[in-house]
Amino acid sequence: MVSTLADTYIVRPAVQEDVEQVFALISVSQLHWLGMVTMTLDELRVLWSSPEINLATDSWLVFSAQKEVVGYALMAHTRHARLSIRCSVHPAYLEDGIDDFLLETAEHWAQQQVPLAAPDVRVTLQAYAMHENKAWLKALERHAFQPERTFWRMGIELETQPTAPSWPENIRIVTATPDMFHAIYEADEDIFQDHWGFISQSYEEWSRWMVKRADFDPSLWYIAMDGKEIAGISLCAIERDTDGWIHVLGIRRPWRRNGLALSLLHYTFGEFFKRGIHQVYLSVDAQSLTGATRLYERAGMHITQQSSHYMKELRGGKALGTQTLAE
Repeated sequence: MVSTLADTYIVRPAVQEDVEQVFALISVSQLHWLGMVTMTLDELRVLWSSPEINLATDSWLVFSAQKEVVGYALMAHTRHARLSIRCSVHPAYLEDGIDDFLLETAEHWAQQQVPLAAPDVRVTLQAYAMHENKAWLKALERHAFQPERTFWRMGIELETQPTAPSWPENIRIVTATPDMFHAIYEADEDIFQDHWGFISQSYEEWSRWMVKRADFDPSLWYIAMDGKEIAGISLCAIERDTDGWIHVLGIRRPWRRNGLALSLLHYTFGEFFKRGIHQVYLSVDAQSLTGATRLYERAGMHITQQSSHYMKELRGGKALGTQTLAE
C-alpha cells in the first residue's frame, strides 16, 4: 500500500508553537468519537517536552488548504524497541487517506529504529485505539496491526457516602509531602513490576508526568503506611473540576491479599465524595496479571469505555517489559 495526499495538503513536522492547534484537533476528534475530551492541553505539552521526543524528526502535521491542522502523528520509543504512534485525523477529512499516509510514514520511521535496538530484543510498532473510533481501528487493520491487549476505563457514580474502609492492622493513611516523593516513586516502581508491559523509568521521567503536571495536588495522593514503610499508594487528581481520577492504585507484595487494596479504594472514594466529586474513574488492563479488575468490580465500578492495544511486529526477539507474574 502506497498512500499519497492531494496537493492541497501541506505536511511538515510540529513545533512547540503548534501545540494549541493540535490540541484543538485532538479535542474535535475525541468529541466526535467519544462525546468527551479525555486529554488536557497540559498533558499534551508535557508529552511534547519529553527528552525522548524530537518533534523535528518524530512528528508530522497535515494542514488543509485553509491552513487548518487536520492530521497529526507523534512517534515515541522505548529503547528503540517499543515504538508507538499517536494519531488524530479531523472527522471532516476521514475520506482523504490522511490516516493511511500517517501510518505509512510512521512505519518508515519505525524501520529506521530497528537497527538501533539491542540485537536480541523484539521490535514492535504499537498504537492504542478507542473502540468507538471506527476509522482508526479500520486503518490499523488495513496496515496489518493486530489487537494484543484490551484496556478499560472504569467508573463509579458516588450517589451516597461510600463504604468506610476497614484497615488491616498497623496501617495508617497520610497524604504526600515533597520529602516523600522519591519513596513514592520507588513504591510505584515496585508495585508495577507485576503489571503487563512494565518497564522501569527514571525518577526524573516519573516526576515529569506525576509531580510536574498542572493539576498535581499532593493532598490527593493517599499513602498507606506500615510504620515507616509504604504499603500502598493511591495517586489521584481532579480533572475538568468534576471528575476524580485515580491515576495509580497499588499495593506492594508483602501487604497484598489482606483487604488493603479495597480499603484504600473505599478511602479514596470517600475523600472525593467529601470534595463534592461524585464521578470517579481509573484505567486498567482488562487482563490484569494481578486481578485488579475483580477488585474494582467488587468496589462497584463498571466499564465506561474500552480501548485496544494494537501491535505490528517489525523484528522478532525477546519482548521488553513484564509479560507474566513469574517475571
